[in-house]
Amino acid sequence: MVDENLKSLTIGWVGTGKMGFPMAARLIEAGIDVTVYNRTASKAEPLGVRLVEKPVDLANRDIVYTIVTDDKALLETTMGPNGILSSDTKPKILIDSSTVSLEVSEKIRSKANEQGVIFLAAPISGNGNAVKAGQATLGVSGPRSGYDLVEPYLLKLGRGVTYLGEGDASRIAKLAHNVMLGIIAQCLAEITVFSEKGGVKRHAFLEYLNKSVMGSTFTSYKTPALVNLDFTATHTSEMLRKDMELALVAARNMEVPMPITNMTRDIIQKLIGLGYGNDDFAALIEMQARFSGYEIKSEEISVSDGLA
Repeated sequence: MVDENLKSLTIGWVGTGKMGFPMAARLIEAGIDVTVYNRTASKAEPLGVRLVEKPVDLANRDIVYTIVTDDKALLETTMGPNGILSSDTKPKILIDSSTVSLEVSEKIRSKANEQGVIFLAAPISGNGNAVKAGQATLGVSGPRSGYDLVEPYLLKLGRGVTYLGEGDASRIAKLAHNVMLGIIAQCLAEITVFSEKGGVKRHAFLEYLNKSVMGSTFTSYKTPALVNLDFTATHTSEMLRKDMELALVAARNMEVPMPITNMTRDIIQKLIGLGYGNDDFAALIEMQARFSGYEIKSEEISVSDGLA
């Protein structure tokens, strides 16, 4: 449904991967004026909006939103020769939802501020399916004035937005979030294998768990992958390792011990070493079963992901 109140500002969008594509689609569906850049243009064509050849071609948009793979991609997109900040024309606000290091985020913020551009870090929680279902959430940090201006647009991306403070407060919160993601994923693999080897069908155990106080949106939408061993990536094991390592670097700099995080990072490394690097981290359950002495098999049962 077109939202007439959101037509006053134009959006430039960079990155149409597993998360970026459905996020941009939600804005377009709301009737917002969106122009897109993606390194592989063909992946963005189904959005049905104007595409540009270089990130700098979006510099005349009021707001530019980036969600790319890593530090290198974000630096190139924003500060490279054809980056958003490379021309005399500048957007009012630059928003980034990439999972990157605090150092790179601060470098881009400093450059943007020098040029009079408000920079907001806006990590998003949820996978592509959660975005499509309107169930993703965002945490945002940076100048409050910038947040207040873009909040109505960010609300179109999911079910909630939280202002977390100045600077990179939202990056810290997202790293903490993804640490919990990894730890809970390993715990879920352990207790599901424990239950199955004890005679409980996987789908029955997970249904019981999801209905209990220990169930969550996360355990629900990982249930189909765990029941049917579908490891099509929503967030790869390699990406989760990157998240954990970024958190551990930040924790060391702050003198915060994180022993469980270190242990989980090593388990994820073992998963990658077994060849699951490009698979969804739900593959932890297959590794756990192997180490528990049996070959786990798909139950071939249709179960809910809780997102409907």
